[in-house]
Amino acid sequence: MSSRHTDNKNLVVLDMAGTTVADGGLVERAFERAAETLGVEPGSADHTAKLQYVRDTMGESKISVFRHLFGTQELARRANSAFEEAYGELVDDGLVAPLPGAREAMDQLRADGRTVVLTTGFARVTQDAILGALGWQDLADLTLCPADAGGRGRPYPDMVLAAFLRTGAVADVRQTVVVGDTAYDMLSGSRAGAGIVAGVLTGAHGRPALQEHGATHVLGSVAELPALLARRSGA
Repeated sequence: MSSRHTDNKNLVVLDMAGTTVADGGLVERAFERAAETLGVEPGSADHTAKLQYVRDTMGESKISVFRHLFGTQELARRANSAFEEAYGELVDDGLVAPLPGAREAMDQLRADGRTVVLTTGFARVTQDAILGALGWQDLADLTLCPADAGGRGRPYPDMVLAAFLRTGAVADVRQTVVVGDTAYDMLSGSRAGAGIVAGVLTGAHGRPALQEHGATHVLGSVAELPALLARRSGA
Protein backbone atom coordinates (compact mmCIF):
# COMPACT_ATOMS: atom_id res chain seq x y z
CA MET A 1 0.00 0.00 0.00
CA SER A 2 2.84 2.38 0.78
CA SER A 3 4.42 1.84 -2.63
CA ARG A 4 1.18 2.78 -4.34
CA HIS A 5 0.94 5.91 -2.22
CA THR A 6 4.48 6.85 -3.27
CA ASP A 7 3.43 6.72 -6.93
CA ASN A 8 0.35 8.87 -6.38
CA LYS A 9 0.89 12.18 -8.12
CA ASN A 10 -1.41 14.33 -5.99
CA LEU A 11 0.06 17.81 -6.57
CA VAL A 12 -0.49 19.11 -10.10
CA VAL A 13 1.20 22.37 -11.11
CA LEU A 14 -0.25 23.73 -14.35
CA ASP A 15 0.95 26.58 -16.55
CA MET A 16 -1.67 29.00 -17.84
CA ALA A 17 -1.09 30.60 -21.30
CA GLY A 18 -0.65 27.86 -23.90
CA THR A 19 -1.43 25.05 -21.46
CA THR A 20 -4.83 25.77 -19.93
CA VAL A 21 -5.52 29.18 -21.52
CA ALA A 22 -5.58 30.09 -25.22
CA ASP A 23 -4.40 33.67 -25.53
CA GLY A 24 -4.35 33.94 -29.33
CA GLY A 25 -0.91 35.54 -29.58
CA LEU A 26 -1.68 38.23 -27.02
CA VAL A 27 1.83 38.03 -25.56
CA GLU A 28 3.29 39.16 -28.88
CA ARG A 29 0.68 41.86 -29.35
CA ALA A 30 1.19 43.22 -25.85
CA PHE A 31 4.96 43.14 -26.29
CA GLU A 32 4.71 45.15 -29.51
CA ARG A 33 2.73 47.85 -27.70
CA ALA A 34 5.22 47.87 -24.82
CA ALA A 35 8.24 48.04 -27.13
CA GLU A 36 6.75 50.99 -28.99
CA THR A 37 6.43 52.96 -25.73
CA LEU A 38 10.17 52.48 -25.22
CA GLY A 39 10.99 53.74 -28.71
CA VAL A 40 11.44 50.46 -30.56
CA GLU A 41 10.36 51.23 -34.11
CA PRO A 42 7.78 48.74 -35.48
CA GLY A 43 9.17 46.95 -38.52
CA SER A 44 12.80 47.72 -37.62
CA ALA A 45 15.52 45.09 -37.34
CA ASP A 46 15.70 45.81 -33.61
CA HIS A 47 11.95 45.21 -33.26
CA THR A 48 12.18 41.94 -35.21
CA ALA A 49 15.08 40.69 -33.09
CA LYS A 50 13.39 41.59 -29.81
CA LEU A 51 10.10 39.97 -30.86
CA GLN A 52 11.96 36.80 -31.80
CA TYR A 53 13.57 36.72 -28.36
CA VAL A 54 10.12 37.05 -26.78
CA ARG A 55 8.97 34.04 -28.83
CA ASP A 56 12.07 32.03 -27.94
CA THR A 57 11.64 32.65 -24.21
CA MET A 58 7.91 31.94 -23.89
CA GLY A 59 7.29 30.70 -20.37
CA GLU A 60 10.01 32.78 -18.74
CA SER A 61 9.19 35.50 -16.23
CA LYS A 62 8.34 38.57 -18.31
CA ILE A 63 10.39 40.97 -16.18
CA SER A 64 13.45 38.77 -16.82
CA VAL A 65 12.77 38.89 -20.56
CA PHE A 66 12.57 42.68 -20.50
CA ARG A 67 15.70 42.95 -18.37
CA HIS A 68 17.57 41.03 -21.07
CA LEU A 69 16.08 43.05 -23.92
CA PHE A 70 16.45 46.56 -22.49
CA GLY A 71 19.54 46.23 -20.32
CA THR A 72 18.62 48.00 -17.11
CA GLN A 73 16.18 47.32 -14.30
CA GLU A 74 14.52 50.70 -14.77
CA LEU A 75 13.85 50.15 -18.49
CA ALA A 76 12.74 46.59 -17.75
CA ARG A 77 10.22 47.90 -15.20
CA ARG A 78 8.89 50.45 -17.68
CA ALA A 79 8.57 47.83 -20.40
CA ASN A 80 6.95 45.36 -18.04
CA SER A 81 4.41 47.92 -16.83
CA ALA A 82 3.51 48.82 -20.42
CA PHE A 83 3.27 45.13 -21.30
CA GLU A 84 1.01 44.33 -18.34
CA GLU A 85 -1.25 47.28 -19.16
CA ALA A 86 -1.52 46.29 -22.82
CA TYR A 87 -2.12 42.62 -21.99
CA GLY A 88 -4.79 43.57 -19.45
CA GLU A 89 -6.59 45.69 -22.05
CA LEU A 90 -6.55 42.78 -24.50
CA VAL A 91 -7.89 40.45 -21.80
CA ASP A 92 -10.64 42.97 -21.00
CA ASP A 93 -11.56 42.93 -24.70
CA GLY A 94 -12.45 39.25 -24.31
CA LEU A 95 -9.48 37.85 -26.21
CA VAL A 96 -8.60 35.01 -23.84
CA ALA A 97 -10.43 31.70 -23.64
CA PRO A 98 -9.94 28.34 -21.95
CA LEU A 99 -8.25 25.71 -24.06
CA PRO A 100 -10.70 22.92 -24.93
CA GLY A 101 -11.15 20.56 -22.02
CA ALA A 102 -8.94 22.56 -19.62
CA ARG A 103 -11.60 23.47 -17.09
CA GLU A 104 -13.04 19.96 -17.20
CA ALA A 105 -9.57 18.49 -16.66
CA MET A 106 -8.97 20.66 -13.60
CA ASP A 107 -12.40 19.80 -12.20
CA GLN A 108 -11.64 16.10 -12.70
CA LEU A 109 -8.21 16.35 -11.09
CA ARG A 110 -9.72 17.94 -7.99
CA ALA A 111 -12.58 15.42 -7.95
CA ASP A 112 -9.88 12.72 -7.96
CA GLY A 113 -8.46 14.26 -4.79
CA ARG A 114 -5.52 16.04 -6.40
CA THR A 115 -4.37 19.55 -5.48
CA VAL A 116 -4.24 21.88 -8.50
CA VAL A 117 -1.98 24.94 -8.71
CA LEU A 118 -1.99 27.41 -11.61
CA THR A 119 1.28 29.22 -12.38
CA THR A 120 2.31 31.95 -14.79
CA GLY A 121 5.26 34.05 -15.90
CA PHE A 122 3.03 37.13 -15.77
CA ALA A 123 2.72 39.54 -12.86
CA ARG A 124 -0.07 39.01 -10.34
CA VAL A 125 -2.23 41.80 -11.79
CA THR A 126 -2.24 40.10 -15.20
CA GLN A 127 -2.78 36.63 -13.77
CA ASP A 128 -5.77 37.93 -11.80
CA ALA A 129 -7.16 39.63 -14.92
CA ILE A 130 -7.02 36.34 -16.83
CA LEU A 131 -8.58 34.37 -13.97
CA GLY A 132 -11.33 36.98 -13.67
CA ALA A 133 -12.05 37.02 -17.41
CA LEU A 134 -12.44 33.24 -17.42
CA GLY A 135 -14.33 33.00 -14.13
CA TRP A 136 -11.54 30.79 -12.78
CA GLN A 137 -10.90 32.56 -9.45
CA ASP A 138 -11.87 29.44 -7.47
CA LEU A 139 -10.95 26.77 -10.00
CA ALA A 140 -7.51 25.96 -8.56
CA ASP A 141 -6.43 25.38 -4.97
CA LEU A 142 -3.65 27.96 -5.36
CA THR A 143 -2.38 30.39 -8.01
CA LEU A 144 1.23 31.55 -8.19
CA CYS A 145 3.20 34.16 -10.13
CA PRO A 146 6.99 34.69 -9.92
CA ALA A 147 6.67 37.32 -7.18
CA ASP A 148 4.91 34.74 -4.99
CA ALA A 149 8.01 32.54 -5.14
CA GLY A 150 10.72 35.10 -4.39
CA GLY A 151 10.73 36.79 -7.79
CA ARG A 152 12.37 34.12 -9.93
CA GLY A 153 10.09 32.63 -12.55
CA ARG A 154 10.82 29.84 -14.97
CA PRO A 155 13.15 28.16 -15.86
CA TYR A 156 13.98 28.24 -12.14
CA PRO A 157 12.13 25.63 -10.05
CA ASP A 158 10.93 28.19 -7.51
CA MET A 159 7.20 28.28 -8.35
CA VAL A 160 6.97 24.48 -8.36
CA LEU A 161 8.76 24.31 -5.02
CA ALA A 162 6.55 27.10 -3.65
CA ALA A 163 3.50 25.05 -4.65
CA PHE A 164 5.00 22.02 -2.88
CA LEU A 165 5.73 24.00 0.29
CA ARG A 166 2.56 26.08 0.44
CA THR A 167 0.03 23.34 -0.25
CA GLY A 168 1.62 20.54 1.78
CA ALA A 169 -0.30 18.27 -0.58
CA VAL A 170 2.41 15.62 -0.91
CA ALA A 171 5.23 14.31 1.24
CA ASP A 172 7.75 13.95 -1.57
CA VAL A 173 8.48 16.37 -4.41
CA ARG A 174 8.52 13.35 -6.73
CA GLN A 175 4.77 13.13 -6.20
CA THR A 176 4.43 16.46 -8.02
CA VAL A 177 3.23 16.76 -11.63
CA VAL A 178 4.30 19.77 -13.69
CA VAL A 179 2.51 20.54 -16.96
CA GLY A 180 3.33 23.21 -19.52
CA ASP A 181 3.75 24.07 -23.18
CA THR A 182 7.29 25.49 -23.20
CA ALA A 183 10.86 24.31 -22.77
CA TYR A 184 11.10 26.55 -19.68
CA ASP A 185 8.13 24.76 -18.11
CA MET A 186 9.94 21.46 -18.63
CA LEU A 187 13.19 22.80 -17.15
CA SER A 188 11.36 24.20 -14.16
CA GLY A 189 9.66 20.88 -13.46
CA SER A 190 12.73 18.74 -13.91
CA ARG A 191 14.89 21.07 -11.77
CA ALA A 192 12.27 20.86 -9.01
CA GLY A 193 12.46 17.06 -9.04
CA ALA A 194 8.86 16.49 -10.15
CA GLY A 195 8.00 12.87 -10.87
CA ILE A 196 6.03 13.72 -14.01
CA VAL A 197 6.94 16.65 -16.25
CA ALA A 198 4.36 16.68 -19.03
CA GLY A 199 4.55 18.83 -22.12
CA VAL A 200 1.41 19.73 -24.06
CA LEU A 201 1.25 20.50 -27.76
CA THR A 202 -1.22 23.39 -27.52
CA GLY A 203 1.25 26.24 -27.09
CA ALA A 204 4.66 27.61 -27.90
CA HIS A 205 6.91 24.58 -28.36
CA GLY A 206 6.73 21.23 -30.15
CA ARG A 207 7.58 17.72 -29.05
CA PRO A 208 11.38 17.86 -29.75
CA ALA A 209 11.93 21.00 -27.64
CA LEU A 210 9.75 19.68 -24.82
CA GLN A 211 11.54 16.34 -24.69
CA GLU A 212 14.98 17.91 -25.00
CA HIS A 213 14.30 20.04 -21.92
CA GLY A 214 13.02 17.30 -19.64
CA ALA A 215 9.50 16.19 -20.57
CA THR A 216 8.73 12.71 -19.25
CA HIS A 217 5.46 12.69 -21.21
CA VAL A 218 4.10 14.68 -24.16
CA LEU A 219 0.32 15.04 -24.39
CA GLY A 220 -1.87 16.46 -27.12
CA SER A 221 -3.48 18.71 -24.53
CA VAL A 222 -4.10 19.07 -20.81
CA ALA A 223 -7.44 17.30 -21.37
CA GLU A 224 -5.46 14.03 -21.50
CA LEU A 225 -3.87 14.55 -18.07
CA PRO A 226 -6.54 13.11 -15.72
CA ALA A 227 -6.54 9.79 -17.59
CA LEU A 228 -2.74 9.61 -17.54
CA LEU A 229 -2.62 10.17 -13.79
CA ALA A 230 -5.46 7.74 -13.16
CA ARG A 231 -3.50 5.04 -15.02
CA ARG A 232 -0.33 5.85 -13.10
CA SER A 233 -2.04 5.61 -9.72
CA GLY A 234 -3.82 2.40 -10.61
CA ALA A 235 -7.25 4.02 -10.39
